[in-house]
Amino acid sequence: MLKEEIIDTHTVKRAIIMAAGIGKRMQPLTFEIPKPLINVNGTRMIDTVISGLRTNGINEIYVVVGYMKEQFYDWARGKPDIYIIENPYYDYCNNISSLYVAREHLEDCIILDGDQIIYNSLILDPHFKLSGYNAVWCEGDTDEWLMDVEDGIVKSCSRSGGTRGWQLYSISRWSAEDGEKLRRHLEQEFESGNNNIYWDDVAMFCHFSDYTLGIYEMHKEDLIEIDDLDELIQIDSSYDKFKK
Repeated sequence: MLKEEIIDTHTVKRAIIMAAGIGKRMQPLTFEIPKPLINVNGTRMIDTVISGLRTNGINEIYVVVGYMKEQFYDWARGKPDIYIIENPYYDYCNNISSLYVAREHLEDCIILDGDQIIYNSLILDPHFKLSGYNAVWCEGDTDEWLMDVEDGIVKSCSRSGGTRGWQLYSISRWSAEDGEKLRRHLEQEFESGNNNIYWDDVAMFCHFSDYTLGIYEMHKEDLIEIDDLDELIQIDSSYDKFKK
């Protein structure tokens, strides 16, 4: 779905930033600091997210924390409209637990990860027609989640990737109606013990037929998702000293 084709029917009013994880693939660096607070070339990753949100007029921001949560309280001190939500399940449940604890704020919201670097704030535009994910067209092979999209509607998604499809990125928008639906489905799954799945599984797989999801097209260079220490070193060589 190209941006110019979108007829604005919804506007994001708040953001939920997922920042509770341990960041095991970034160890030993993350023995000292949670991944979203890592400084990359002079700026903390989460600060690029906050800046992108504020540029788009999204100022009600909830940050879900768990691992080394005290550092997030220090980081948030003095920052207006940033609210910390603690996830007590972060060390033994998957990230469904983080959205579960923030489920009261899902209406008209944007959900994104705190451990990514936003280079183009336009990808956080608050206006959208359909709930759904930011996506990049992938012509070649990928092992990332890949969506099949027809006429702007997501028809299916593959966890194992593939070729010629829309790669799902961890930025999504949810209307008031779909946010309420997502809240109920999160409660259903998490409270029944299905707590070792990604939160994205809830709408994309567990209850896919209950949603009509679209995509928000962007380009690969608009953001970077740093998965491990090697990728961090490629972007900021000052971290080479942490390599084993």
